[in-house]
Amino acid sequence: MDIRLFAIAAVLPLAACMSSEAPPESTPTPPTEAEMTCKADAVQSYVGQTATPDLGGAILKAAGARTLRWGPPRSAMTMDYRADRVNVMYDDAYKITQVSCG
Repeated sequence: MDIRLFAIAAVLPLAACMSSEAPPESTPTPPTEAEMTCKADAVQSYVGQTATPDLGGAILKAAGARTLRWGPPRSAMTMDYRADRVNVMYDDAYKITQVSCG
């Protein structure tokens, strides 16, 4: 057998794994400073209210955040900080105990 056939057979799968650079139009644009802010002061009036999905949407909009994270009682949460996230902690009675950003 010809050694060239073996060489081509070995290189062909590797060539299929090569990636090309993504076109510029498909590259996501990074969020702006205005999109990356959460205003916790604007949503402190929600503390003491009953946590519901509708209220969560209102908190998200009022805070100007991009993401909402619910904090149920006795739950572990990551400590990563995200300036575009509003955190809503509540107790066993679904009463909101704390609203913060991060």
